[in-house]
Amino acid sequence: MDRPLSGQVALVSGGSRGIGAAIALRLADAGADVAIAYLRSREKAERVVEQCLSHGSRAIAIRSDVRSRDAVNEVVEATRRELGTPLLLVHNAGVAGDSVLFQDVTDEEYNRLMDTHVRGGYHLIQGVMQEMVRRRFGRIILLSSVWGESGGAGEVLYSAAKGAVNGMTRALAKELAPSGVTVNAVAPGAIETDLLNAQLSGEERRELAEAIPSGRLGKGEEVAAMVEWLCRREAAYVTGQILHINGGWYP
Repeated sequence: MDRPLSGQVALVSGGSRGIGAAIALRLADAGADVAIAYLRSREKAERVVEQCLSHGSRAIAIRSDVRSRDAVNEVVEATRRELGTPLLLVHNAGVAGDSVLFQDVTDEEYNRLMDTHVRGGYHLIQGVMQEMVRRRFGRIILLSSVWGESGGAGEVLYSAAKGAVNGMTRALAKELAPSGVTVNAVAPGAIETDLLNAQLSGEERRELAEAIPSGRLGKGEEVAAMVEWLCRREAAYVTGQILHINGGWYP
C-alpha cells in the first residue's frame, strides 16, 4: 500500500465533518497521524478518529476554538504530546455569514468570520511554523473559496475573509520558502456537504449544478485529494498558489 505521508503528523482544524473530515481521512489513509481540532461536534470528531484508526494511523480529537491563541497553543501542545510534532497543517475551520446584504452585517458577525478564517489561521501557523523552520520542512495549507477570488454578492464578508486568506498565503509563502516550508491555499467551488445541503433546497442544488461547466457539485474527497498531494514531498516546488477546484465554475 502506498502511504507517502508515513511518519508525518498532521493537524487539521475543523476536521469533524464535511471537507475537513474528508481531509483527515485522506491524510490518515496516506499514512499520516492526524490531530482533529473541532469546536462543537465532538461525536462527529470521534467518529472521524475511529475511521482514521481503521486506516492504520494514530488519531486524536481535541476541542479547540481557533479564534483563541491560548486554545490553539493547547491543541498544538496536545498534538505534540500525543502524536509528535505537526509538520502538516491544514486550516479548514470556517463559518458562513448570516447576512445577505452588506448593510445588514453586524460587528459580531464581522468578528466571527474574520476571527475564524483569518485570525484562526494566524494563530495556527504561528503555533507550528517555528518547528517547521527549524526542521526545514513543513506544509501549510489554508482552505479558501472561489469567493475569495471572484467575490460574491450577498457573500461580501465571507469573500473578504477568504481574500485575506489568499493574501496571507501568497505573502507567507515567500517568507517561508527559503526554510523549505510551503504555503498554499485550496479554493473549492460548490462542494456537496451537509452544510451546503442545509443551505440549499434540492431544486437550488440542481440549478447550481447546471451552472457549473462540469455539470455537478464537487465532492469533499476531491478537495481532500488535492490537499493530500500538497502535503507530499514531491510538492516541494509548489508554494504561494491558490489552487481552484470548482469544475470550471468562476461565478
